[in-house]
Amino acid sequence: MSEVRAAATARPLPKIVALGGGHGLSATLSALRRLPGELTAVVTVADNGGSSGRLRKELGVLPPGDLRMALAALCGDDEWGRTWREVVQHRFASEGELHGHAVGNLLIVALWEQLGDHEKALEWVGRLLGAHGRVLPMSAVPLEIEAQVRGHDPARPEELATVRGQVEVASSPGRVEAIRLLPENPPAAPQALAAVREADWVVFGPGSWFTSVLPHLKVPELADALAESGAKKLVALNLAPQPGETDGFSPQKHLEVLHDHAPQLRIDVVLADAGTVKDSAGLEAAAAGLGGEVVLEPVAMGDGTPRHDEKLLAAAYDRIFRTHGRIGPWR
Repeated sequence: MSEVRAAATARPLPKIVALGGGHGLSATLSALRRLPGELTAVVTVADNGGSSGRLRKELGVLPPGDLRMALAALCGDDEWGRTWREVVQHRFASEGELHGHAVGNLLIVALWEQLGDHEKALEWVGRLLGAHGRVLPMSAVPLEIEAQVRGHDPARPEELATVRGQVEVASSPGRVEAIRLLPENPPAAPQALAAVREADWVVFGPGSWFTSVLPHLKVPELADALAESGAKKLVALNLAPQPGETDGFSPQKHLEVLHDHAPQLRIDVVLADAGTVKDSAGLEAAAAGLGGEVVLEPVAMGDGTPRHDEKLLAAAYDRIFRTHGRIGPWR
């Protein structure tokens, strides 16, 4: 009888949505998949380089690379998960046209062509991999990032230039000041909107700030859903500035840029590694300006590299989710 009563009073598993792309989102997903919950990744679709860029240009498809990386991060640590993670991440090395293509990119695009449905195809790949969560594109159309970059020409350090393309923006020698997406006002993927509206928690970052995190806030329907959602919002900060995008940025500068691009968005928690914060008062003031508070946790690898330790990050997320509301006892 007591077991029945406990099951009746326990809350459903929390619904957690993680937004981003590339290695930053992979770090978050590798951590979050360790926790109980219904996990959804909403992934940027603006990559124009490498295998993704070639497939996008040749076939007119969404760039699959960030979606592939998210699926790989959701693979388990058992033999099945480890094997499929390595397979989908494998890149061909040859003298021909296959050189540099990732197996997972080709698999995703093949299923898109077979099924004619982005979300359904990604669901099939997730089932094959045994992924601990689902992966969705943030938009059903391929997007392009256009940035205003100061000092893009090193000979004119104060001149503002327009730089187009994710790869070009990320590798610019100047200072990125703002971004927008092309086409303008792109449609959000319906399932991504539904996931955000139903979420208990939404996690932004870590990751490339201008090319992986902020693009979600430039999709109008998605930005509105994030602002209106009753979910708690958490920003996980990077461990170091990213060359070519956020050189010289302090932790609080990341939050100021976030507010500039989405002034309507309110944040509940800002997670940062204690070892990377030199001005805690400044960071706390910037977080308070967004409506949130700062949580300092040891989440970095112990080898001195600016990488998150997925187990430490998972523990930090777990403590935050439990102590900041909307998530109670898990079934």
